[in-house]
Amino acid sequence: MSVTATTVNQAKPRTKPFKMSDGRRMYLQVMPKGSKYWSMKYRHLGKEKTLALGIYPDVSLPLARRRREDARSLLANGIDPSKDKRLTKLACLGK
Repeated sequence: MSVTATTVNQAKPRTKPFKMSDGRRMYLQVMPKGSKYWSMKYRHLGKEKTLALGIYPDVSLPLARRRREDARSLLANGIDPSKDKRLTKLACLGK
């Protein structure tokens, strides 16, 4: 079941980190101190990896979903989204 903006906003921290699934392998991880992180699990070349999509509320639910779909399109073209993100960041720092 997908999360909604209300459920994300109202998610309360627990003693241990927990995940709220949004579907298509994206989830919100709620940490014990109350911070919330968007992430996505994926497989590339037979290895399972995790891609950080951003920190809530800086990255809203619609933006996290857009980033997930962008990563899925990269995977469909045989590109590792983590490596692409790293190379893009390095290219921006070099300018």
